[in-house]
Amino acid sequence: MDRRLVGRHSELGTLQRILDSKEPAFVAVYGRRRVGKTFLIREGLKTNLRFELTGTKDGSTADQLENFSLNLAKASKGKFPAKGVPKSWREAFSELEQWLETLPSNQKHVVFFDELPWLASARSGFLEKLDYFWNTWGNQQTNLILVVCGSAAAWMISKFLKAKGGLHNRVTHRIRLLPFDLCETREFLQSRSAQLNDQQITELYMAFGGVPLYLEQVQKGESAKQAIDRICFSKDGFLRNEFSLLYTALFDSADRHMEIVRALASKNCGLTRTDIVQTTRQTQSGRLSAILEELIECGFVKRCHPYGHRVRETIFRLGDEYSLFYQNWIQGWRKGEAGSWQKARGTPKWRTWAGLAFENLCMQHTGQIKAALGIAGVETEESAWRYTPAKDSGDNGAQIDMLIDRADACINLCEMKFTEGEFVIDERYARKLRERRETFRRITGTPKALFNTLVTTNGVKQNPYALELVDAEVKMKSLFAPSTNL
Repeated sequence: MDRRLVGRHSELGTLQRILDSKEPAFVAVYGRRRVGKTFLIREGLKTNLRFELTGTKDGSTADQLENFSLNLAKASKGKFPAKGVPKSWREAFSELEQWLETLPSNQKHVVFFDELPWLASARSGFLEKLDYFWNTWGNQQTNLILVVCGSAAAWMISKFLKAKGGLHNRVTHRIRLLPFDLCETREFLQSRSAQLNDQQITELYMAFGGVPLYLEQVQKGESAKQAIDRICFSKDGFLRNEFSLLYTALFDSADRHMEIVRALASKNCGLTRTDIVQTTRQTQSGRLSAILEELIECGFVKRCHPYGHRVRETIFRLGDEYSLFYQNWIQGWRKGEAGSWQKARGTPKWRTWAGLAFENLCMQHTGQIKAALGIAGVETEESAWRYTPAKDSGDNGAQIDMLIDRADACINLCEMKFTEGEFVIDERYARKLRERRETFRRITGTPKALFNTLVTTNGVKQNPYALELVDAEVKMKSLFAPSTNL
């Protein structure tokens, strides 16, 4: 089946502005494995793509230089490199520069180095010569767009986002590519003739998120349940053993990253930094900060700022759907018989997972929730709130996983509920809603209007409790609205 670029409107807008600019550009693209970074560059810049080199994992410098020579010969129709395979990256970049100078000056020319961490192995000298190439020649060429890309996120972050000096100061544009949102996921599945309704797409998203290569595994004519069963639980399922491959490809010393992910997967309410230290073998150190930042930059972990900006109470939640699903279901699964996932549905474990996965999904679609509430144009701050009373206080604790603090003197206290039918508020849940709002008012002392807000899959059943306590409601279909973050 032919592939076509779906979604990515914000990123394509950035690439088009770079093409339209009269300035040279040095673009760094990064993100998790399987998210479509290479495809975005090849499709978004294909008309102007002149030279591309992809690094070879564990390849020697000689091997990488030979690949460079072959690719440059292909691009220049055999005219370069004039002296055969370059003996060093210095020679290679000199040949590249000479060839680029022969191209029309009235057109944009894109040079793309993919899997950069594999090209820039230790003692290869690649990064130093890339820096020299850009600093002495490239940044003076108004028609040059230099693009570097890599899936080793920790490496890309340290070299291009957090580095002091060097290439950090050369990069003019950074593109952080994240998985699809729900709207893009539906568009992608439809482009592949997978005709699923919004409820089924939501369930797929809850299982393995909006990662394009994962979604490609869904077959035409399959239900979400069938697809999850086959892809995640069958003997040769594409995602059955993806977890360790995913993290080891992205991070050095990935065991520490996976340890934090496992800890977060075991706690529905998330963990503070102190909790992470106590739950894992991590220590309070700069390295822990770096690991958390790497996980956040790649979209695996979400940092939930506490209401009132109490930094020590910042909550870290697992934001990657596949990692959560793997830890809850795939890991240790040995049955592998047909229908395994369908048999698990409706169990207490399934309901717990579905509730948490839907919460995470909603937190990744706060823009759509705001639009549905009619406050897209209002300045807001999304945060979390947790109240843990002293043991002898006789007070009940309370937690709000997402609240939307608004500049118009209102706060939406959000509850997210995944059900296959309408959500029914019973007496017990009604009491929880009343007590939570009262506790939040009493403990925070806020004078703002407080709105109980329910985000549900299929709406809230209208009964006396709903009429009394639900101030605002957002249905699943609103989460499929296109993002306005262009």
